[in-house]
Amino acid sequence: MNILLTNDDGIYAPGIEALHRALKDMGRVSVVAPDSQRSAVGHAITLSDPIKSVAIQRDGRPFGHATSGTPADCVKLAVCALLDHKPDLVISGINLGPNAGIAAIYSGTVSAATEGAILGLQSVAISIDTFTDPIWETPARVMQKLIPVLQKHPLPRDTVLNVNVPNLPYDQLKGFAATRMARSRYVEKFDKRADPRGNIYFWMDGDMEFTGERDHTDLDMLAKGYVSMTPIGFDLTRHELVDTVAGWKVSL
Repeated sequence: MNILLTNDDGIYAPGIEALHRALKDMGRVSVVAPDSQRSAVGHAITLSDPIKSVAIQRDGRPFGHATSGTPADCVKLAVCALLDHKPDLVISGINLGPNAGIAAIYSGTVSAATEGAILGLQSVAISIDTFTDPIWETPARVMQKLIPVLQKHPLPRDTVLNVNVPNLPYDQLKGFAATRMARSRYVEKFDKRADPRGNIYFWMDGDMEFTGERDHTDLDMLAKGYVSMTPIGFDLTRHELVDTVAGWKVSL
């Protein structure tokens, strides 16, 4: 099995190293990831600048390619230029911090997996529900469990499996839960500051709040100790409203 690993935390992040370590014996594993942090860049791609690529070693051995591009760039570049084989599976992660609820929209991790799906490849985004003291082994073992299942039950075309894992020891997980994306939003707070020269700048922070039904959503099940598995797509059409809009009969 040909597996492509990428992320948005950068090629030197411990999450992608943990994933590589867990999967290296399950197939032919390739790594193409950003050369530095690219969190929350969404599905941005690079059009006006060249994308640089550098071969990276870890522990004296070839590890992968670091690029100057975005997470979506990395998948495009890997599939179209860097690899001499087509990946059977694209895995983006392990992301530090959850990509559940509205966070999936902003996430470079999810967008890298989405780019894989756009290219017609089986794609998974995987994240851990913490920003401090992550237990990387847990989501790595979760991915080991999911790969044979995905081989047996391939995702439909244009679908990404968005996986979020509690930050718990593996044997303390409650199980796997098929979930839907929680309706939520960030309530932003901007901390206004001044630099030593008196220039004003803002530092964004905020909290997430639910805006819809919570039960059995990704955020809900994740908080209850379950691995959340949400199949997501990238057709943004509200199909049930197409006829309504057509009924407006707007004329020139």
